[in-house]
Amino acid sequence: MLIGGHVSTAGGLVNAHARGIEIGASAIQVFNQSPRMWRPTRWKDDDIAEFKELMANGPIESVVIHAVYLINPATKDKEMRKKSLHSLVHAASMGESIDADGVVIHPGSTVGEPHAAAIKRAGAAFKHALEETDRCPILLEDTAGAGNTLGRDFGELAAIIDKAGGSKRLGLCLDSCHLFASGFDVSTPEGLAKVLDDFDAEIGLERLKCLHVNDSQTGLGSNRDRHAPLGTGKLGEEGCATFLSEPRFEDLPVLFEGPGFAGKAPAKEDVDCARKLREQGLKSRA
Repeated sequence: MLIGGHVSTAGGLVNAHARGIEIGASAIQVFNQSPRMWRPTRWKDDDIAEFKELMANGPIESVVIHAVYLINPATKDKEMRKKSLHSLVHAASMGESIDADGVVIHPGSTVGEPHAAAIKRAGAAFKHALEETDRCPILLEDTAGAGNTLGRDFGELAAIIDKAGGSKRLGLCLDSCHLFASGFDVSTPEGLAKVLDDFDAEIGLERLKCLHVNDSQTGLGSNRDRHAPLGTGKLGEEGCATFLSEPRFEDLPVLFEGPGFAGKAPAKEDVDCARKLREQGLKSRA
């Protein structure tokens, strides 16, 4: 299991790698541009080259990009759709330039429109992005189920993949906080095993490429996306340990997004905690 966290790219990719080293990560997640702005940024060629050289030499073995929050692949608004498609393609292109293991993206919002039509539009958006790029996977992230968001259950995610054409480059990123908030009880080994059995039946475990491990401030089925430091929320130490020790998650990048114990971005104490909880979970399973 490749345990790490989200790191800032302030100052460039090389600095992001250094921050990953500082927190003891073996996997990192980055934004390819400001997460709340449409303005695209493009990393410099020498920065990309040095970053890839650093990645080749370890100890960080995986990098994924998180697409900007403004993107809504399901929108019917023409201007918003144009911006969303452009930003999604840009993120996937940047992912290809750094050999990222994928671009994580929220599936979108219906904005009050019928779900079936919104799912069809989201599928078309992802199909377009895949056609405009060559290699980088696009990873749909499950959501906490608030409001009009898509992706709150495996059926919706499977439908989006189907509408996108079922490409093998379409994968999934599962978030422990989002799963719990959506009503999936992943706090025990038995509960998590059943959730993954259902996931395998509806989508297929071969599409699971990345994980977010975050505790939840709110309870099971709350439909609220409120992260908590690992072991301090409603999942608690046992739930986080369960998630981090799941046998079917071996070899996947597992990323803590924060806020951490200091109330800020992931730090070394947060990554160390994740590894400690994993060991607790493995001992408990044994």
